[in-house]
Amino acid sequence: MQGAPMVERAQRALRIPDIPGGADGRRMLWINLVDKIGSGLWLSVTALYFVVVAGLDTGSTGILLGLGGVAGIAGAPLAGRLADRIPLTRVLHAVQVLRAASGLLLLVAHGFWQLLPLVALGSLGERAAAVLTKLFAARVAGQDRPRYQAVQRTVVNLGYTIGGLAASAALALGTTAVYRLLLLGDGLSFVLVALMVARCAEPPSATRTVMARTPAAAAPGAGSGDGSGDGDGDRGAGKAGPCAPVRAANPWRDTGYLAYAALDSVMFLYGCALTVGLPLWIVTRTTAPHGLAAAVFVVNTVLVVLLQVRLARYGSSSRVAADSLRQVAAWFVLACATTAFAVLDARWAATLAVVTAAVAFTVVEMIQSAISWELSVSLAPAQAQGSYVGVHGLAQSTARCVGPLLLTAGVMAAGPAGWLAFGAVLAAAGLLQRRLVLRRLAEARPEPADTPLSVVPVTVSEQ
Repeated sequence: MQGAPMVERAQRALRIPDIPGGADGRRMLWINLVDKIGSGLWLSVTALYFVVVAGLDTGSTGILLGLGGVAGIAGAPLAGRLADRIPLTRVLHAVQVLRAASGLLLLVAHGFWQLLPLVALGSLGERAAAVLTKLFAARVAGQDRPRYQAVQRTVVNLGYTIGGLAASAALALGTTAVYRLLLLGDGLSFVLVALMVARCAEPPSATRTVMARTPAAAAPGAGSGDGSGDGDGDRGAGKAGPCAPVRAANPWRDTGYLAYAALDSVMFLYGCALTVGLPLWIVTRTTAPHGLAAAVFVVNTVLVVLLQVRLARYGSSSRVAADSLRQVAAWFVLACATTAFAVLDARWAATLAVVTAAVAFTVVEMIQSAISWELSVSLAPAQAQGSYVGVHGLAQSTARCVGPLLLTAGVMAAGPAGWLAFGAVLAAAGLLQRRLVLRRLAEARPEPADTPLSVVPVTVSEQ
């Protein structure tokens, strides 16, 4: 790929180690970059587009985006379940085509009821793509998934930054044509991403055996799904031979995993605190310069790009990730306490408190994302990994839905005491989750080598 030298130079500049996952791992990083550049173009102007171009009032726009977000919640578990049954790359390709179609059709849609299904499909596709990308990374990177996740988050932030800066520059013109061009750019980015996904090989999976399309594979008996021969046999498929179908592991009946995901949904509220709560707190309740409300995002992006790879060590293994939840709890307390103290009258003190809070929330984001990535995968049975990770995807979706209302109507309304209580709740969730995870790890027993998979392995021929 022509961009490979640029990636290598960026790696050296940021001191990023070699990227796990080989050629497909690198290709998925490029896919993420293009995806997030397009998303950055659109996210910056979403609400403005519906008001300025589509002609909706602000109330209708809020309802439209809210209902679309609720519909998107189903994307994560649905995509995860499908990825356990059919090739992941095909599901991801279909999702990107869906996102492209919904985005491009918004250009010709008129009125609330035409826009609503398209916004809902776009939201559903966004959450589905996030889970599928995570599963792809987990499968292609193997034990190096924490490091791969850190590099991927760096790429994602770069993409959002590039897209956001381009949108900001375009908005200086302020015409409806500019808004349409930005939406067009978002839709076309998904078309490009779908084409790129089509070139990715299917990664190994515990529910499928990937076979190379060779003469040996075409011979009688070669497609038996036993993973033998010259194909890329599934490393987690167990012993060769027929596998009797048994009931698949069901994440909805796994109370331990559901409790873990529920606590993650509480901790994911830090995202709304950083993007909604802190900026509004700066403008409405502190003497700090209002420009800091925008600077919070700059601080967040720069720190993630510079430090995310280094902080991946907090998710280097299940045990390390569980123990690191104590640090997350401490950072939660610091972030919320400094936000509360930002009401100090002295302008310099308020400014210092706000900057400290922004840094603390960003550190929480980097450490907790590494922990969540590792535990959501490692705590799931290999043969139902997609279904489990899909259910875990509900945690972030739920936080995104309830977070803004909770922050504005609850935490901020209670003043500094609300922020202190919020920090205590987040810290308690982290410590409780640590206890739960350690107990689950202690109770885990290695499965015998001849334990049948929960789903009959499907033989997938590489294209």
